[in-house]
Amino acid sequence: MDRSDLSFPSLQRSMEVANRTQVMLFLFTGLTDNEKLVPVLFMLFLVVYTVTVMGNVGMVAIVHGTASLHGPMYYFLSYLSIVDLCYSSVVTPKMLFNLLSKMKSISFHGCALQLFFFAGLAVTEALLLSSMSYDRYVAICHPLHYISIMTRRKCLALVLLTSSIGFLQSTVQTSCIFHLRFCGPNLLEHFYCDIPPLLKLSCSRTLLCEMVTIFFTCSCGIGSMVTVLVSYSLIISSILRMKSTEGRRKAFSTCSSHLTCVSIFYGTVFFIYLRPPASDFGKQDKVVSVFYSVMIPMLNPLIYSLRNQEVKRVIVGVMHRSG
Repeated sequence: MDRSDLSFPSLQRSMEVANRTQVMLFLFTGLTDNEKLVPVLFMLFLVVYTVTVMGNVGMVAIVHGTASLHGPMYYFLSYLSIVDLCYSSVVTPKMLFNLLSKMKSISFHGCALQLFFFAGLAVTEALLLSSMSYDRYVAICHPLHYISIMTRRKCLALVLLTSSIGFLQSTVQTSCIFHLRFCGPNLLEHFYCDIPPLLKLSCSRTLLCEMVTIFFTCSCGIGSMVTVLVSYSLIISSILRMKSTEGRRKAFSTCSSHLTCVSIFYGTVFFIYLRPPASDFGKQDKVVSVFYSVMIPMLNPLIYSLRNQEVKRVIVGVMHRSG
């Protein structure tokens, strides 16, 4: 008998074992390969994260500490600040640590946890922004019934619903991704664990997970965006029918900050997720990812502080008293 015939079963068994081998550590390519940029990026994102924490904690404190800001609009705004704070904290501290680290890595289970919270909080934010557009619609189109429609109980129900949907879809997506086999390369073309680069590394069939991602992106993302568009179509129609110039100006003022936040958030998210799965993840994608995962949580409280007259008035008052 030929010796090669004897060795074939053992070779086959070794290949089967190799195919079942599961990656237990992922490496990130990170933000840049240029070592000279690392200190600049570290200081920049450290400042951004510090401003994010201070801005969102400050917004929550201002809303809860000011009686005139205890309405439904500011209740949603304070919850948005909590979501932004958690959303940024899932990615930014690890990114800062990896910028200074020789080996930019994360464990298999750490990657699963990061994806779970990131996906859950991202969808919660999208749905919360659509709830806020509904709140603006009721305030402008049905001002006499605003208090009776937007009760505290209804606001709490909307907040709980957005969180429940956000983390339910996150559970499904994370389970789908991490039930795949990762038996080959473990280098993620990213600076945090996200769905597109993880799918590219899997040695399993990923069609089901790709379909799940598209389904949730369309149902949660596009669904919430349609709510925003319908709400603002009705709002604009109502504003244009107003006879008072001052009334129109005030109505546009209360909506402008929310519209700015919505436009930035949806534009960057759809750029990343509503593309063919085979698309390469390049430098421009990392820039967009930095924007919606790191910069937006910092910008939201700043936008509301600068464009919302009531919040601006309270902040100025606090600064005068402390001075």
